Amino acid sequence: MPVKRASRKPESPGVFGQRRNQPKMFRAGLYARVSTNDQQTLPMQSRAMREYAARRGWTIAMQIREVGSGAAQRQAREKLLEAARRREIDVVLVWRLDRWGRSVTDLLATLQELEHLGVGFVSLTEALDLTTPAGRAMAGLLAVFAEFERDILRERVRAGLAHARQNGKRLGRPATAAAHAAEVRKLHRAGVSKSEIARRLQIGRTSVRRVLGVSR
Repeated sequence: MPVKRASRKPESPGVFGQRRNQPKMFRAGLYARVSTNDQQTLPMQSRAMREYAARRGWTIAMQIREVGSGAAQRQAREKLLEAARRREIDVVLVWRLDRWGRSVTDLLATLQELEHLGVGFVSLTEALDLTTPAGRAMAGLLAVFAEFERDILRERVRAGLAHARQNGKRLGRPATAAAHAAEVRKLHRAGVSKSEIARRLQIGRTSVRRVLGVSR
């Protein structure tokens, strides 16, 4: 009788009989930013990010370069955020956190939006990788720093107002000439010149003339 051979099952490419999921090919958006006086570091930032993306096996979907100073609105950064909202990228890669965020509050707001969109975020210098569970846990600290920053700003405003009051500075909107109309007319009837009225009441001479209904 012919010997029945056992059929050979194809080997499973996974572990413990489970098939491995193919790793997702991430589409990366690279963002490099320098100040107006520091443009020579722009190629270095871009090169480091491209090399990192290559090591991670990411496809570079778009590269944004921005030159600016201070905490001004990052117009080019908005292009990257728009791409994230259209689901055209899977991860944002930056050289350093301060290149991306104008402040801790702004940084937190944009990271929260990216998280809501399911888009990762990686900063090379700080080794912050929000594509991993550990990195996402670290991002929770940013909320603490953002609240700390807001507290500092509020305290500075209150201290500034208190200092102004101590120095006798008038706060709030200046009083309008209409609020002094009766006193303007009273001083004018007493023979006080328009220039002197304006000086005493701390209003413009034009306002005094307007109250008195005179052209000169």
